[in-house]
Amino acid sequence: MPIKPLNSTKLYRASALKKLSSDCKSTKHLEPLDEIVGQARAQQAVEFALSMKEKGYNIYALGRNGLGKRTMVLRHLNRQAPNSNGRTLYDWCYVVNFDDTRSPKVLKLPAGMGLTFKKDIEKLMGKLLKSLPLAFDNEMYYTRADKLKNQLAAKQEEALLLLTEEAKRHSVGLSISPQGNYELVALNGEEAHSEESYLALSTKEQDDMQESISKFEAQLRGIVRQITVWEEDYAEKQQKHDEQVADGVLAHVLDALKEQYKEHPNVKAYIKAMHKDILDNLDIFLEESEEQAALAYASMSKKMPRRYQINVLVSQASQMQPIIVEETPNYHTIFGYVENATYKGTVFTDFSLIRPGSLHKANGGVLMIDAVKVLEHPYVWDGLKRALRSRKLSVTSLEREVTLSGTISLDPEPIPLDVKIILFGDFATYKLLQQYDAEFTELFRVTADFEDRMPRTDKSEVQYAQFISSIVHSNKMLHCDKKAIARVIEFSSRQADDQNMLSLHSVDIANLLREANYCARSVNANMIRVSHVEQALANKEKRICRAKDDFMQSFVNGTTLISTAGLTVGQVNALSVMSTTDYQFGAPSRITATTAFGEGRVFDIERNVELSGSIHSKGVMILTAYIASILGKTDKIPLSTHLTFEQSYGGVDGDSATMAELCAMLSSFAGVGLRQDIAITGSMNQFGEAQPIGGVNEKIEGFFDVCKIRGRKDSQGVIIPQSNVHNLMLRKDIVDAVDKGKFHIWAISHVDQAIELLTDLKVGSLNAKEQYPKNSILGLAQARLNSLRKTDTKD
Repeated sequence: MPIKPLNSTKLYRASALKKLSSDCKSTKHLEPLDEIVGQARAQQAVEFALSMKEKGYNIYALGRNGLGKRTMVLRHLNRQAPNSNGRTLYDWCYVVNFDDTRSPKVLKLPAGMGLTFKKDIEKLMGKLLKSLPLAFDNEMYYTRADKLKNQLAAKQEEALLLLTEEAKRHSVGLSISPQGNYELVALNGEEAHSEESYLALSTKEQDDMQESISKFEAQLRGIVRQITVWEEDYAEKQQKHDEQVADGVLAHVLDALKEQYKEHPNVKAYIKAMHKDILDNLDIFLEESEEQAALAYASMSKKMPRRYQINVLVSQASQMQPIIVEETPNYHTIFGYVENATYKGTVFTDFSLIRPGSLHKANGGVLMIDAVKVLEHPYVWDGLKRALRSRKLSVTSLEREVTLSGTISLDPEPIPLDVKIILFGDFATYKLLQQYDAEFTELFRVTADFEDRMPRTDKSEVQYAQFISSIVHSNKMLHCDKKAIARVIEFSSRQADDQNMLSLHSVDIANLLREANYCARSVNANMIRVSHVEQALANKEKRICRAKDDFMQSFVNGTTLISTAGLTVGQVNALSVMSTTDYQFGAPSRITATTAFGEGRVFDIERNVELSGSIHSKGVMILTAYIASILGKTDKIPLSTHLTFEQSYGGVDGDSATMAELCAMLSSFAGVGLRQDIAITGSMNQFGEAQPIGGVNEKIEGFFDVCKIRGRKDSQGVIIPQSNVHNLMLRKDIVDAVDKGKFHIWAISHVDQAIELLTDLKVGSLNAKEQYPKNSILGLAQARLNSLRKTDTKD
């Protein structure tokens, strides 16, 4: 029974939106979808990972770009109630470590308290900057200071006076040199001896004088040591006096602050340490050293001592978990960094110049980053794994990570880390990480696998219409009428290459709606209609189809040879797909097979010149095996065959030409011409069964376009595997041509059906004598082979 071509209803599945309410006339009447359609599996994985508190339950969101992975996760997270993940949020601040300024300390404060504490400290410093100088600038302080100074001076004067009087009795005087040093000199009466008068003395008098001076020098050294002790004692008393004065001021302002933060031991401890440090560094506030004070106040923000600033690294505005999307995940943006400041040519840094990274901001919440971008930047992946393993976040200089330099830098105290990382990436990146990083599966235990497609049912079409409505509403577009919605759904099925599926590549749908909205607005329409959607699709096709136009032009000018009428032995029209970055189209080509006396080998010319891929070579081997099974069961095939894609100058791969190559070979074996008005595509197995192929829509459309160029005839058509029928979503002009009987599409399940269509002869089957019918294709081939075998035997 001859194979009948497909009915036009099988070539395109129109959307009727049967389940849509009759009152719904456009997206204006459709409630926008608050979730990404068709991703229930991925959503469950995300919910599970976020609810797990244990270490390592981070997420790898797996899927192609444009599936709406980030949008879905963000919508899910934004719907969460405050503190829904069970984590308590904190503010994180860095403060000076008064014992070791190179190792700043971390202050953990309840959410929202960091900025309050910072302002309280700034107010405190403002008060101290005014009140401390005033406390040291009054008569009471000066009187006490003068008393201590006078006591020191009196002791010094008394000790020196006693020494002077005793020395004078021995003709030795005490004087002060121009450099300020004490000197003992020999006296001649009341005046010091001159050189001449001293030399005039007898030797005994000179010796006695030197002995006296030596004795008093020893006493003088003792007095100087004592004076040093008195000065140190005076300095201590003065320091204690200053501290008492300052403590009186500090107690007044700090006691209230300590009371305010009495429920927070770490803050109280810091205030206590700050109290002591202020007493030790009063000169900062009293500006006794102008240079030191200037450096202490060198600040890029407010005029207050840098030493007592509070560096609020992270401040939580609410108890909603932080959700951070890092677009540029380099080392500094992820882990933070330490800035340098310059003052009068001096470069310096301190804890107040520590800046947060994305991990700091996401602490207690979620950080979303692109996997490829993370792997592109050096040291980021290793740093991320280190932070997740240790659950601590250290602000370390990248220079220290990558060099052996001993440059002095800060070593801040690590911050406890409690964060969920969501990596967005494709399957190739996922496999690479699994294969080459043993820690990946331990740190990212949950895979959220996003679907490319979803089943197309009446119910899912309504969901998809709501999804379209959500894009329209969120982008403030013109609303789509019902027919426009249906056309977008049909476009989605075409993108999915399946009548029974819908594409979940949301970027394609959003872009189509944006362009349709532009077309509608450009003609002042008040709604997006099906004509605007068609116009948008046509505009896009025109923008990106240059490669197709160039290829088709080769059929117009005869550069590429192809026949679309008549019969030719050993020649068949095959169909393939050519692709650019964002476009693919059908490319008809001619396959030829020639035979000559030989040993039954099949020479794949493409393979011999290394233009054939491994899958194409496999297909040739399969058809060779099939030929041997039907024509060479009892004796070898005395023909060698050469197969090639004519005018193919690039690589050939894929097995979709296997049936076409088999038809060309059998045609050459039997000497029977093949119809050139039919093209064929399809893979096959060793039993001759037709197997599905990809790009069936583009292949059919490509041959249809070539037929229009070469001259349309009502007998023209394409043979495809039966298993590809559900993939058909063809252009309207092809559907119309099939409907009118001017183009045909045959769906076959076995290669024999293709041979019969192409030759208008039966294939034939073996009888009891292992012979094929004489007027069948295999019978004619068998007869030729038997003739050659007899000739070979005679020779």
